[in-house]
Amino acid sequence: MGLQALFFYLFAFVAVASAFMVIAARNPVHSVLFLILTFFNAAGLFLLTGAEFLAMILLVVYIGAVAVLFLFVVMMLDVDFAEMKSGALDYAPMGALVGIILAVELIVVVGGNTFYPAAAGSGASPIPALSERTNTEALGDVLYTDFIFYFQIAGLVLLVAMIGAIVLTLRHRENIKRQDISRQVARTPETAVEVVKVKPGQGI
Repeated sequence: MGLQALFFYLFAFVAVASAFMVIAARNPVHSVLFLILTFFNAAGLFLLTGAEFLAMILLVVYIGAVAVLFLFVVMMLDVDFAEMKSGALDYAPMGALVGIILAVELIVVVGGNTFYPAAAGSGASPIPALSERTNTEALGDVLYTDFIFYFQIAGLVLLVAMIGAIVLTLRHRENIKRQDISRQVARTPETAVEVVKVKPGQGI
């Protein structure tokens, strides 16, 4: 067994084990930490395949931003997880259906690759050799030429989702002072300063 194969099995085993612990851990903070460990090992698998750009993106974006954000949110929110888990059985049939569909899709993909290996190399855009073009340049060429419209649509979908989340979670509470820029700009010395004449002996 070569060194590369040894690291592959090591990263794969730790990634699968930590992914299982993400859903098995009782403490949500521990689940997020196991998720970060899963991302680390997935980045190692990307490095073994020569996709160093994807590995760095996984480290910087998902671990450096998303997973850490999840960790802080879980630690700061006072969520009653026992109450949330009490109604989890109500969604078990739908979850089982989604799991079965995903399992069938994985079986079809793995089985198709096993019974018809030539299908993997029959794509319209073959992967160039690393000596001719780096994987970062090849990924940019494909993403910003062949799939540019899908890329833009994905950005619009994320923008709409962000606006929808802000609209759904925004709550205007009463009796709270807020900044009114138009009133501040329209202020004059007469409205900004109030002169009060206090008679002797009546002041505070």
